[in-house]
Amino acid sequence: MVDISIITVNYNVKEFVLNLIYSLKKALANFSYEIIVVDNASLDGSVEFLQEKFNDVTLIANKINVGFGKANNQALEIAKGEYLLLINPDAIVREDTFEKMISFFKRTKEAGLAGCKVLNPNGTLQLACRRGFPGPWTSFTKVTGLSTIFPKSKIFAKYNLTYLDENKTYEVDAISGSFMMLKKEVYKKVGGFDPDFFMYGEDLDFCYRIQKAGYKVYYVHDTEVIHYKGESTKRSSIDETKMFYDAMQIFVKKHLSTSFLVTFVLGIAINLRKFLAFLNIYKISFLSIFIDLLFYSGGVYIAEQFYKNEHWIGFPEIYKPAIYFVPSIVQVLISLFSGAYPKKSFLILKSWLGLIIGLFVITSLTFFFKQYAFSRAVVLITFLISLLSFSLWRIILKVFFKIGVGENKNTKTLIVGTSEKAAILGHKLKDNLMILNNVVGLISVTHKDIGNEKNGFRVLGTIENIKKIILDNKVEKVIFSSDDISFEKIFAVVSSCRDVNVDFLVSGEEHDYLVGKSSITVLKDVPLLKVHYNISSWFHKFTKRTFDIVTALLILLLLYPFIYLANKLFKINTFFVKMILSVWDVLLGKKSFVGPKNDKNTIGLYLGKQGITGLWFTESIDEKDIKEIEKLDLFYAKNQNMWLDIEIIGKTLSKIFIN
Repeated sequence: MVDISIITVNYNVKEFVLNLIYSLKKALANFSYEIIVVDNASLDGSVEFLQEKFNDVTLIANKINVGFGKANNQALEIAKGEYLLLINPDAIVREDTFEKMISFFKRTKEAGLAGCKVLNPNGTLQLACRRGFPGPWTSFTKVTGLSTIFPKSKIFAKYNLTYLDENKTYEVDAISGSFMMLKKEVYKKVGGFDPDFFMYGEDLDFCYRIQKAGYKVYYVHDTEVIHYKGESTKRSSIDETKMFYDAMQIFVKKHLSTSFLVTFVLGIAINLRKFLAFLNIYKISFLSIFIDLLFYSGGVYIAEQFYKNEHWIGFPEIYKPAIYFVPSIVQVLISLFSGAYPKKSFLILKSWLGLIIGLFVITSLTFFFKQYAFSRAVVLITFLISLLSFSLWRIILKVFFKIGVGENKNTKTLIVGTSEKAAILGHKLKDNLMILNNVVGLISVTHKDIGNEKNGFRVLGTIENIKKIILDNKVEKVIFSSDDISFEKIFAVVSSCRDVNVDFLVSGEEHDYLVGKSSITVLKDVPLLKVHYNISSWFHKFTKRTFDIVTALLILLLLYPFIYLANKLFKINTFFVKMILSVWDVLLGKKSFVGPKNDKNTIGLYLGKQGITGLWFTESIDEKDIKEIEKLDLFYAKNQNMWLDIEIIGKTLSKIFIN
């Protein structure tokens, strides 16, 4: 028998598994162990990848996705360890994790199952790592938000136990399935996961059964893992929200249905929570629909007031308020089927398409419903008002409030490490066209490197003062070079910076990818000629040219005469003045409002017409850094769309008048 068997279930997260195994081997140096990976029919080449990288890992390759519980059971059946650890593939462990956990089991004889402190990638505690069972009152306080309002109350915060000190060890109802450690004897007595749970809920059920068998479940505070939650579900077509709440219903039916009242209350709580989760997922869509309804109804009212005359005194009172709201409902339904309400963004062009279709449909409907055919002119005026209002509110929310907009800024990035591999990582980040990274410098593990330059990057400080460096340089992303720093020190840095709004990522052992809370970033070189550039497509060319012409005409009518006189009479020649005076070049098609700094580049690719402004201006890049400017121009060409152009113009004006 070996000391410990490590079991993980993989589904399309091969890069995360590599980092997990790398951290496991460091932590298991003083133990005899086996690592068992169950692959649930991954489509990303995980099986071949694991076979190539780790011939000492036991691999079970399923032909179909059998679910989390069944896959773990497959490994549990063959595990030889005195202790068994079930761990998610998107996690990393500290070097002392197994020493601390095994030591805890040896001195706590009644413990059958234990989990350690589980951290989010930003250093905060992952609340699911210590929980109460979802009884009627616990579910009620969770659903109603009372547990969030009163996180320190023992009465209201029983589900996530936020009233307990996270830096103490104690018995709990349940722990997270992301890290579960148990004795082999417990498994022999209780068995594995209930296969009725495909994913989610099986950890609660497992904890419940272990306690029914006479053992205790513990939360152990003095070691940690970092868990990049939900990575497998991001790479599948599984409806994780539905799976989670279906699992809760299975758990309630199996263990807590002691009476009709209990079952009814828990059912209501679970379904209400499910509904709220659904609203949260589609909040952008619902917000868009609500605002469009208001603006279209308001448009009908304004059109009525505008068109009133001695021949038409407005809508008859008998048909109000239906005449204001029925057409708006019809319009929103048309916009919905036109694709104007996606989950994560506000689409202006799709809203135009919906309005155009709606104009014809609503106009046609007046032929069939004569009692509502008061004036087709009102329909046309409503259309014009809606065309403006639908566009305006979307632009305001995206440009000024950053709601429903993608991230395109040049992210300030810090690399922890000073080795040659850390420098290679830095250069890969600078050269990567998929993301924008402004590498501000390196962090060393020793003081002697501070102030020195390592392969083109300046060493700004050490891990002891990294928090101050992050705040002083407004760093948004910290990347650990895994060859330069131990996992113990990574955990220490993450924990110390938990109150700083920064993303922590860990580079892969070969520095070809990064793992973080939002995605895997691949850093391998991409042949430029194979990359699709938005700037080259006819659709983006058309919308960009249309935007340039319309904006140029508005500037000529509203601003140009005043700016021209200011330039001639008072010799004002600021960047803003130069932008306005260049409007003729835009109108004639020689330049664009937004584009690359130069219309010529060393790569030989079409990157768009030269821009009056662009990322090269908003991101404050040194004008002498030709390589960085060219990278920004390439990034812009690849990702160009009307929203990005509007965002860049907004940032340009902000930089001119505010900064």
